[in-house]
Amino acid sequence: LRRGGLAERLCRLQNRERSAINFWRHQCISDAKISSDKSGVLIVKILEMFEECTIQVAICQQLQQTPATLSSEDAVVSAGEPILKVLFVRETAAQLKSRPQDVIHIYPPWQKLLLKNADVPIILNTYFSQKVLPSEHSETGEKVHSLAKMVIRRNIISLAQTFRLDDLDDELHQAGNQVACAPQIHNSCGSKQHSLAQSAVNDSLLEMVESQGAVGWREVKVRVVIQRVYCLPAREGYGSHFQGNKPLLSNRGMFCRLCLLVQDAYGMFSEVQLQSLSSAGDVEQYCRMWEGKFCCLAGMKILQRTTRGRALGLFSLIDSLWPPVVPVKVPGQSQGSEMRTTELPPPSFCYILTVQSDEIHVEVDKEEQISNLYQPPAVHGLKEILQMDGCNERCSFWAQVLYLRLQTKHTVPLNQREIWLFVTDSTLQNVAHMIPKVVAVSVAASCVLSTEITGGLDAASQRVFFKDALWGNGRIICVERTVLLLQKPLLCSAAGADLSELTGPVRLDELDSTTQANSICAVRGTVVGVNERTAFSWPTCDRCGNGKLELCPQDRGLLYCNQCSDTVISPVLKMQLEVFLSCPSRSQSTVKVKVCLCPRLFVLINSLLSLQSYEVQSVLGKEVGLLNCYVHSVTSHPNCVGLEEIVLL
Repeated sequence: LRRGGLAERLCRLQNRERSAINFWRHQCISDAKISSDKSGVLIVKILEMFEECTIQVAICQQLQQTPATLSSEDAVVSAGEPILKVLFVRETAAQLKSRPQDVIHIYPPWQKLLLKNADVPIILNTYFSQKVLPSEHSETGEKVHSLAKMVIRRNIISLAQTFRLDDLDDELHQAGNQVACAPQIHNSCGSKQHSLAQSAVNDSLLEMVESQGAVGWREVKVRVVIQRVYCLPAREGYGSHFQGNKPLLSNRGMFCRLCLLVQDAYGMFSEVQLQSLSSAGDVEQYCRMWEGKFCCLAGMKILQRTTRGRALGLFSLIDSLWPPVVPVKVPGQSQGSEMRTTELPPPSFCYILTVQSDEIHVEVDKEEQISNLYQPPAVHGLKEILQMDGCNERCSFWAQVLYLRLQTKHTVPLNQREIWLFVTDSTLQNVAHMIPKVVAVSVAASCVLSTEITGGLDAASQRVFFKDALWGNGRIICVERTVLLLQKPLLCSAAGADLSELTGPVRLDELDSTTQANSICAVRGTVVGVNERTAFSWPTCDRCGNGKLELCPQDRGLLYCNQCSDTVISPVLKMQLEVFLSCPSRSQSTVKVKVCLCPRLFVLINSLLSLQSYEVQSVLGKEVGLLNCYVHSVTSHPNCVGLEEIVLL
């Protein structure tokens, strides 16, 4: 806020007002009696109550100044006393727990508003209000009042009525949406009210939030389109917001919850957080069943109202779905006149909704056709994505995973480390030298991976569909709300991209002056040295590969394997060492390759050393290549490249 500006002054005023109200309410609760100061106090008796736009409206009759001991039973209303319409905000109404025939004391600074063409004055600013309890047995009376649930009529005011649209159909439709609001009671009367309310369907999320309030709604359904289905991670204990739903512990050590990104007929978005899944792989099933379909939401409550500045990831996904592909309804305008969607500003806020109980309140019509408002993911080739100019843009693509690597920072817990997937596609394999043939995709710890993805990549190279990944600053990142699938979605827009599968062998970029750290490349060169100080070798079992062999108790000249419970006659010698190469492509750099276990360079050096009784001189001058290597580091002072030989999936 600008220092000394109107907004800052208003913020301070609101903070002082909230503090005064909270202090006054605390004082009323602790004193438990009516203040003796009667100057300027407005005393009213409630005749009728209803709720409208989250405000509780009480039709009251003003009483004369009476002693503080006057109770609701003693208050006598005469016909000549004026009728008032008193407005209470939700917090004040919850504190008063008032009902017809109650007497309320309203303390200054209340205000009276006189409207043109209206005979009943309106009383505003009623934060400092107190209900008069019976002088005797006040505690008993309060308990009786609290046990009896009050049925309050709730008027749903449509946007058409607010903007006075001359549309008879809208008026008739909204007339049927005015339903009674009452707590859910498990008897015949309650069930009738519930079934009556279930028949009303709205098409505006904002209208439902404004009319039903943040506590939630049960009486009216909202019809929306499911744009995306995904899982969000949640730490243990996060389920306390969801009243008993137990999230699933996913394969990366975090809880996950099924979520929907929905859009209403006016273009407004909302994120709905549902129940936990029996398996993280079920998200693929829900994507196929639900995306693009209409659904009705009921029994929702507002978990949070978030804005663009507080939820960049959510709004980057919303921006990828904006503007709508078809004209949407515009509040305050006749629905007959269509407005071009390009003229609409993108949403600046979004409501996070959740269910109020363990029941699922999402009704999806699986037989219904795909909505025209649905925008399937636009699939691009990797070459096209690398040439995008935007920042923090969502993108979807098919790619072949060649190699995966877990972040090696030991200070980061294992379940919070990011995973690097090195991928390629036909658009990269068939291009010239200026574009890399392999791209590194970072999978953040917040991205929920299904068991099918993790299990499939552990076994072999897979063709994976990356849906709604984030592109920016030259990197592709899988974050929250990114979904990785092994199967192609039923609906997707190819946009003319080349999505053909790879047919020939995969080619890597050769090591050169443009090679960067955290990439994979192909290396060829001549062995010029071996780091003997860091080299070591160890015997392993020729049957199971166990590297922790012991001396045989019966024969100290033999080795013994605990896993096989047998002696090892012909152990396999394995080693780890660093080899220095001279590479023509980087003649000015020292190229250091870490050799581990079974790659090609290890097999070559191991066989040469075995033939020459492990003399290092026997491997010098030998030419190697092409080797598949991961680039650990690239430094200029000293000019050195640190590599590790790898095996592709």
